Amino acid sequence: MNDIPSRPPLPPFSYEDAVRKVRMAENAWNTRDPAKVALAYTPDTRWRNRSEFLNGRAEVEAFLTRKWAVENGYRLIKEIWSHGDSRIAVRFCYEWHDESGQWYRAHGNENWEFDALGLMAVRHASINDVPIDAGDRKFHWPEGTPRPDHHPGLTELDL
Repeated sequence: MNDIPSRPPLPPFSYEDAVRKVRMAENAWNTRDPAKVALAYTPDTRWRNRSEFLNGRAEVEAFLTRKWAVENGYRLIKEIWSHGDSRIAVRFCYEWHDESGQWYRAHGNENWEFDALGLMAVRHASINDVPIDAGDRKFHWPEGTPRPDHHPGLTELDL
């Protein structure tokens, strides 16, 4: 018997399901809780994140722990780009600062593939960081919390 809980919505995805899945991922990543985020992936998930290749939840959790130890003030917005029965493509931006206080906006695209339980089995991410001035930040909500429903998305922010 399978003891891994499902993560609705489940494939095949309607457009509304895919949009909901994207927002759920955004909300989870904004918590900056590596253990919680890793549960959305299959135990044998495969990732390419920039130039790193990860295999399995343990590597994902370790990666996210390292990532969020240096990406201070992290706030993320994801937006659906396209979807299929078990795949979703998103674009995203996140803002963060390093220990010296330099702010960055990371721009990226992700391709996701889900298993029948709604867990992400494959993630391919391409990301570029652009230095920005603190006054050019566009993501203003409390750190470690989901983006408020009234906060504009990427399209509304002209990103």
